[in-house]
Amino acid sequence: MKRRAALLALAAATLPLRAQTAKPLQVVASFSLLADMAREVAGDAAEVHSLVGPNADAHVFEPRPADAQRLARADLVIVNGLHFEGWIERLVRSSGYRGPVLVASEGITPRRAGTGVDPHAWQSLVHAQRYVENIRAALVKAAPAQAAAIDARARAYTARLAALDARARAAFDAIPREQRRVVSTHDAFGYLGEAYGVSFIAPRSWNTESEASAAGVAAVIRELRRHQAHALFVENITDRRSIERIAQETGARVGGTLYSDALALPGQGPDTYLKLMAHNIDTLVAALQRKPS
Repeated sequence: MKRRAALLALAAATLPLRAQTAKPLQVVASFSLLADMAREVAGDAAEVHSLVGPNADAHVFEPRPADAQRLARADLVIVNGLHFEGWIERLVRSSGYRGPVLVASEGITPRRAGTGVDPHAWQSLVHAQRYVENIRAALVKAAPAQAAAIDARARAYTARLAALDARARAAFDAIPREQRRVVSTHDAFGYLGEAYGVSFIAPRSWNTESEASAAGVAAVIRELRRHQAHALFVENITDRRSIERIAQETGARVGGTLYSDALALPGQGPDTYLKLMAHNIDTLVAALQRKPS
């Protein structure tokens, strides 16, 4: 009897420790921005890995065997959707993963881009709040014991997103609308432009996989002169040589670097989603406030 009572007491004493040391969820996100959002919401409830890392281009990503192995061990996979990750379905199939796949953009009405849709919905801070809600719901379903902490972190994070959005609207509203015209190297900022009344011009033949063609550069120069764009911006994952050539030929100013599909390396720039959006907003506002020379 004494031995049984001692065993029961030991078991009762160790239950809280086991709860505290329970293994966190293994979450795999398709690219760095989604991974950062998931970390903000999950906290200690999950370990989050990004398939496409900082300063890397998801458009040209080629999964490795190690990526399939990581997916096979995951409890939750988070993707953007809207045809952003053309390689993800093949990777999920090859990995043998059978768990939940969260499409973080679920519930967002996408803007049109040519004959398709624009997948860069995270460039809207309002849409980002939908991303956070979708991530929160998926994490709570996967780890119901952590629901209260996950919910609290999601509320706090959403409040920070809303505060940045309000600050951005006030800053752009102070700039005349006809002055809010810029050229970028990649057509990835349509949602940001719609949110704050900024017109982005990008060459159709330009993408993150290659430098713009001569015809594409010439087209941008014509558009820049016709629309009197105020500044040129290079993207962190593209070659900046073409944008510098356009600046030389038109006399327009290179306003800085914008971040579209990837975070910066830790400690080397905007290395969280909130920092990325604040950087883009502040860089645009600073350039648009300056009078053309």
